[in-house]
Amino acid sequence: MKVLQVLPEMNVGGVERGTLDLARYLVEHGHESVVVSQGGTLVPQLEAEGTKHIQLPVHQKNIFTAWHCVKELERIIRAEKADIVHARSRVPAWIAYFAARRTDAEFVTTCHGYYANHWLSHPMGWGKRVIAISDVIGRHMIEDFKVHAENVRLIHRSVDLDTFQYRPRKSGRSPYVVTMIGRITPLKGHEYFLKAMAKVIRKMPYVRVRIIGDAPSNKQAYKDNLVLLTKRLGIVDQVEFMGNCSDIPQKLSETDVLVLATVTQEAFGRVLIEAQAVGVPVVATKVGGVVDIVEHEKTGLLVLPKDPDDIAQAVTRLLTDLKLVDAMTAEARARVEQRYTLEQMASKTLKVYEEVRKSVNILVIKLSAVGDIILATASLKALRDRFPDARICCLSGREGATVLHGCPYIDDVVVYDYRVKDKGFFGFWRILSKLRRYRFDKVIDFQNNNRSHLMGFLCLPRASYGYKNQKLGFLLTDGIPDDDPNIQPVRHQFRVLEKLGIEYSDAVRLKITLRPDDHEYARELLHGSWIDEKAHTIVGINIAASEKWASKNWPVENIAALCDMLAADNIRVIITGMEKDNVFVRNLAAVMKSKPSVFVGKTTLMQLAALISYCKVYITPDSAPLHVAASVGVPVISLFGPTNPERHVPPGETIRVMRKTMPCVPCYKAECKSKNGPTCMRDITPYEVYLEVMRLLGREVKT
Repeated sequence: MKVLQVLPEMNVGGVERGTLDLARYLVEHGHESVVVSQGGTLVPQLEAEGTKHIQLPVHQKNIFTAWHCVKELERIIRAEKADIVHARSRVPAWIAYFAARRTDAEFVTTCHGYYANHWLSHPMGWGKRVIAISDVIGRHMIEDFKVHAENVRLIHRSVDLDTFQYRPRKSGRSPYVVTMIGRITPLKGHEYFLKAMAKVIRKMPYVRVRIIGDAPSNKQAYKDNLVLLTKRLGIVDQVEFMGNCSDIPQKLSETDVLVLATVTQEAFGRVLIEAQAVGVPVVATKVGGVVDIVEHEKTGLLVLPKDPDDIAQAVTRLLTDLKLVDAMTAEARARVEQRYTLEQMASKTLKVYEEVRKSVNILVIKLSAVGDIILATASLKALRDRFPDARICCLSGREGATVLHGCPYIDDVVVYDYRVKDKGFFGFWRILSKLRRYRFDKVIDFQNNNRSHLMGFLCLPRASYGYKNQKLGFLLTDGIPDDDPNIQPVRHQFRVLEKLGIEYSDAVRLKITLRPDDHEYARELLHGSWIDEKAHTIVGINIAASEKWASKNWPVENIAALCDMLAADNIRVIITGMEKDNVFVRNLAAVMKSKPSVFVGKTTLMQLAALISYCKVYITPDSAPLHVAASVGVPVISLFGPTNPERHVPPGETIRVMRKTMPCVPCYKAECKSKNGPTCMRDITPYEVYLEVMRLLGREVKT
């Protein structure tokens, strides 16, 4: 595996040392390591240990420089054939994200800071996996940056125990040395540390203070103010500003107490575990990830931020209570060995890399009506078979989502109620933001309209598949022409799936998953009508198609005649439909002699599916219940008139299509202009349907 790490510079600092440690580990374990940065003092060591360094100004915030770096980094990724691009800071993350997306490399980030929730910081959450160095950073990325929790991995920063060796405290050493290590910025709390040390020095004049680290170029005035502060406090002779030091282990071995005085949320505090590894007791402010490292009174002392008195008392206590220090440092060293070793950090990071390389995130877009969602279940199963370890998410409308909940072929359902709750631009953007959290590699667009094409494109996948039959079809990376209008719907979807190496076969079937409570409800309906699902032969009839398609309906008098024929053969008939179909029920009751059980408007979609599953045969016009019946494996007689069965009949061995050949069929008109109504449906006689029912039941017809 080849790993390319990107960070602003390779000078002294926790991020830089972590990069150096990981690069060394990768090389030692047979992997290839590349680091891209603007350079720095650690580059010679990095290269001496087997890592290739490439200098690039990825630290600059100039938009034109950054865009140049995107193109240059893309070239580097391709030339080096990098498998992983690992960004460790915000500006490099912007550059690395767009460069990696134009290649086959996977993008990973490590969050080393408690970033402000600003758009400039958001690329730190765009990694396919986001490594958090502490619990507080993990929660911050999930709650504030809306990173999906399943994409976050907690990996604490580490210390190289071969470099930071444990050195027991030497008793009687004088003068005592109190050290603070870190960049000189207001966030690190140097002002409060110096005020605290002034209080300590008044009681213990033999204490010396070391401040290791330097100020960035834009914070030199702050450092000058700190020097002036030491003069005002009268401790200028006891305080030494040492600047950046490369030999941190040696400086810690000369230290009696290490203080971390950060005043804001500290991401982790690597210097704390380095001090604990060496055997130096620590005082730290109770902020952010510090509480992951320091257990008060056990492995160090926690103090309030911006409180010089609290800091001074804690430092004084550690300088005078040697018994407490011995117990603390021993416990702290043991915990470092248990939790924060380089081996643990590097091996967990390597595991993340391997996980990312294997993982595939797929989004399937299908926003249509319920029947179309059911038709997509065959494609979902094929996707799961092709990508057994992938994370598959389906974007569905509110009604269609009821079919997908509990579907074994997908991992998540995102409901897009674009007609009501998510209507308009803000609803669209809200759903899009939710989808972006999944970091999809592939988008499969079965909806194929402008909205779905745009949504799929804005999810920023590496590849998107669908039909280029709309104005925005060019947004698909792997679009195909929709040049066969009469193709069966499932085959129509599989033409798209062929781009992913998935072939259609005659064994393809629809499948929905029913819950036990759906079956229980259906049985209660049957038992309430004195129907035993085991003892009786049940035939179901869907009384009408959708409200918009009156031309699809089989005449009520035909249904009544069929019900009477079946009842004469001791077959129990159940009538299903929606609440709006009760007007047909009243008309049906007026013209038939038998009394079928009427369950119109009494079921949800999944309860209807459970009810149909107890039928031996189900009869329906071209509507969603046709697909429901096919998905539960029940023999279906489908009555077609104004629509073409070649385009709408689902796959299945026991689906019988009945239709009449007429010059006007198929017309695809919701209302028939004929004076006597849709002749194409009326001419399908009850006796023809009755004969087909008998054939499916394996019964002889009485003459």
